[in-house]
Amino acid sequence: MALTQVRPAGLDLRSGSIIQVQYTQFTSTSTNSISGDTVLTDLTLNITPISTSSIIKLEAMVNGEWSHQDGPFNSVWFFYRNTTKLSHATAGSRQVGILMGTPDTYFNADTGSTPEMAVYSYFDSPSSTSQITYKVGVRSNATYNWHLNKTVVDSDSIAYERGISLITATEIAG
Repeated sequence: MALTQVRPAGLDLRSGSIIQVQYTQFTSTSTNSISGDTVLTDLTLNITPISTSSIIKLEAMVNGEWSHQDGPFNSVWFFYRNTTKLSHATAGSRQVGILMGTPDTYFNADTGSTPEMAVYSYFDSPSSTSQITYKVGVRSNATYNWHLNKTVVDSDSIAYERGISLITATEIAG
């Protein structure tokens, strides 16, 4: 699903004006094996900027649960622009991203019904008027599963939550 707001040609856009918004809102569930830098394929979108001076504000809200209790502490979240990782610059052997770790909603060694979430944003300057594909990326220092929009157990009971995740790209006049 996408909302597009495009200004008529020749209209003088002030710096900071919103030109268009694209988003993907994922309402189903999936399980993703995370090993190294990994794309969550359910959270991608396309946007075609109208100006090379535009800034793209990226936002993500990702709900789910790691399959291992170390997942929240040993993960980083970031975006991809096409195949380029958007994150902190490489820093030795450290894991780098935009959001460090995955905040727990409740600390407990339970990896069956204790959801986590990642909420983060980033300002990108792609200097392009070609279509760009943005993707949610995550990295873990070990191979774990990320259960998108659900808990690991996902039983039909009050103790096993489900949520909705999204990625948004807002083109802002530069």
